[in-house]
Amino acid sequence: MRMSLGDCRLAIGVALLVLGTVLPGACRIAYAVPAFAVQTGEPCAACHIGAFGPQLTPFGRAFKVGGYTQGGGQGPEIPLALTAIGSFTHTSSAQPTPPADHFGDNDNFSIDQVNAFFAGRITSWAGAFIQGTYDGVAHAFNLDNTDIRPLTTVLEPGDHNLRVGISVNNNPTVQDPYNSTYAWGYPFVASALAPVPAVQPAVATALSGNSVGVTAYARYDQSLYIEAGGYETQGSTLLRLAGSALNGAPFGSTAGIAPYFRAAYEWNWKHQSAHLGGLVFHSDFNPASTAFSASGAMGRNGYTDLAVDAGYQFLGDQTHIFTAEGIYTHESQNLEGAFNAGQSSETNNELQQIRLALTYYYKQTYGVTFAWQSTWGSANALLYAPGAVNGSADGRPDSNAFMLEADWVPFGKSDSIASPWVNLKVGIQAIAYTKFNGGTSDYDGFGRSANANDTIFLFSWLAF
Repeated sequence: MRMSLGDCRLAIGVALLVLGTVLPGACRIAYAVPAFAVQTGEPCAACHIGAFGPQLTPFGRAFKVGGYTQGGGQGPEIPLALTAIGSFTHTSSAQPTPPADHFGDNDNFSIDQVNAFFAGRITSWAGAFIQGTYDGVAHAFNLDNTDIRPLTTVLEPGDHNLRVGISVNNNPTVQDPYNSTYAWGYPFVASALAPVPAVQPAVATALSGNSVGVTAYARYDQSLYIEAGGYETQGSTLLRLAGSALNGAPFGSTAGIAPYFRAAYEWNWKHQSAHLGGLVFHSDFNPASTAFSASGAMGRNGYTDLAVDAGYQFLGDQTHIFTAEGIYTHESQNLEGAFNAGQSSETNNELQQIRLALTYYYKQTYGVTFAWQSTWGSANALLYAPGAVNGSADGRPDSNAFMLEADWVPFGKSDSIASPWVNLKVGIQAIAYTKFNGGTSDYDGFGRSANANDTIFLFSWLAF
């Protein structure tokens, strides 16, 4: 439909007001919700690989790029949903101290998260995905992954289709339609109680859940996708109101707008799909001195991320489904602020990372995923200092992990019990580290080996 300039301004203004008053929080787990299935009249398997998500099919990508506005369902359209995750975590060796209050040093059961969602269309040209989370490990509430689409519409130049829109969100790549990038990339669920490598690229973590971003995007003939915009960290008051006191703004506050650019090209043929893409992200930060305060008096830290990603999906008749997704990221770091504050031994650093995930599903019910993640970069004795479990004895960020996961999704298909109102995913995930925070044996300087962090994670994930 066509909108007046006044309507467009009103839609963007409302979205900015909502985002600015209720965002964000820690973003650790990715979601699919039954509210979308009710709205579209399609089972979860139509949008998601494995009938649960968050891996998107071509239909699911079109739904997301369309701003969550597509209809077609026959039931009552209520854009609300709930999910809950319970788990058990075992590491190869106990940690020297419990990883969180009220937990032991190993073999922990937990209610990881309980989530409430507003997920669906608001009008035929606006929709939203807004997630509120109770963190059962930290025992705190926060507003989590959020992607508001205040305006989206289709233009028809000639015989072509051009979808354009705006996203107001709180995490770079949370609005991205491809699962090869960060917010919705593998692992889709992970333990909050097991040790994880200390370093990730800034685009994956620095503004996750503590920022406000506005991007404009276009998708041409279901093939070429282009998006550009910028991000800023929220102020201390909004961080507290949104529940982000848990993690604040760990990189500090942005010094101006952090620009973001994304492009990808997609091919679809004979029940198969592939894409090739890339992104550019630059962020300058006034380094944090406390969880909520930052100063650029001693200089700023800058991060430039260049990434190339790709994916392939074989869907067939949905009896046998195979996907492959990967991303390579190169990050250049200018650490003038950290260097002047005595927190970095170098003014310039580099960080690189590869992520790869291969998934197979049988009848959208039984799934196996093999994944590999490797991170390496410049030595920096002050930036990567020794410390029990999370430190680095040799001053390097290098980590290497192999992951294997098996899943069972009994619901989510058109003939499932209580479809589309209830879905369930039960899984077991194993992680093996050959290197952790720069080393193998005594990697942290306190006697811990990389394989001591090998993890078995069992989970049950209910959505309704």
